[in-house]
Amino acid sequence: MQQEFPPAARPAMEGLDGSLVRLIFDEGQRLADVIGLWFGEPDAVTPAFIRDAAVRSLAEGETFYSSNFGISPLRQAIATYQSGLGRRSAFERVCVTASGVNAITIACQALLDSGDRVVLPEPFWPNLGGIPRILGAELATVPLHLDAGAAWSMDLDRLLAALTPQTRLVILNSPGNPTGWSLTRDEQAVLLAHCRRLGIWILADDVYERVYYEGDAAPSFLDLATDEDRVVSINSFSKAWAMTGWRLGWITAPPALMSTLGKLSEYNTSCVPVFVQKAGIAALEQGEAFVTATTRRYRAMRDLAATRLAAIPGVHAPVPRGAMYAFFTVAGCTDSLALARRLLHEARVGLAPGRGFGPAGEGCLRLCFAVGEERLESALSRLTDTLTRRAA
Repeated sequence: MQQEFPPAARPAMEGLDGSLVRLIFDEGQRLADVIGLWFGEPDAVTPAFIRDAAVRSLAEGETFYSSNFGISPLRQAIATYQSGLGRRSAFERVCVTASGVNAITIACQALLDSGDRVVLPEPFWPNLGGIPRILGAELATVPLHLDAGAAWSMDLDRLLAALTPQTRLVILNSPGNPTGWSLTRDEQAVLLAHCRRLGIWILADDVYERVYYEGDAAPSFLDLATDEDRVVSINSFSKAWAMTGWRLGWITAPPALMSTLGKLSEYNTSCVPVFVQKAGIAALEQGEAFVTATTRRYRAMRDLAATRLAAIPGVHAPVPRGAMYAFFTVAGCTDSLALARRLLHEARVGLAPGRGFGPAGEGCLRLCFAVGEERLESALSRLTDTLTRRAA
């Protein structure tokens, strides 16, 4: 008798969560007049000088395969850019990737075996927890908290206690999505020394390093790490240069890891399109004024969102030090997905449910303020009306 084998993914995938942000987005596509502040995405089109570089590359017929590590001019441009920020960087330590997500995937594939222990502060961007789980790693989280009600912060001693000798990797997204939490340089120095002693790898998600409101760039482990340290930095062109749809990122890693990263690049995507890489060169070499102006605009939108949200009864909106999100609490909310759906249908504003960023995010909502002032004002007015009625 022939045995039946129903089509199914491997059992470990059954517990993999879908994106609640995408769920709200998909639901919102069926409604009219929705202001979508759900994704972590600027509403500005990529600057013309970046788009023009890609167009020129295509016009010149640059449509062929390239190196697994990325074309040399882009790798050098990244190294020069990072060195200009005071980061320890070199051409030989840079691997270009097909997005920041792809960079995280490749780095985790290089470092993690099934059963390895990974530590991650929570709330966290879902991909940071999902990718290690897909690889069979065991995830341990350390919750962030509201420091005297003012901002999201980490109890450093609690994080250090979680970084045991059994830990293989700690993932640190600073400035962080969704909370805007940011490590100080002193905290990074303490963490690096601790991880050196125990042989723990640090995966630093630096995607928001230029979307930082207390300086030109957020502190980075690359400022402190040597070539021998177990520190891998992930970065992306998506946020600072308004290039979310281009899917272009990079890894900065110790020299000893580079050969492995090149092989994994081959097995994941082979290479990044040359015309996309040429756009990246233009962004790095010509985009500093754009980055500065963008961060200045986001700071103004951050302050606007914090002020308006704080005036709503029952809402507490910490002011983030970095990134592009207001991650705020709503009194009495025990089901952030239900509340996000209510706001979608009643206020016609699309927000991300806090539960989508881990259990520690329940009771919160995430609002992306990387939008124009008029659009943000309209969304905040709608939220004020609906949440005020809810609190009454």
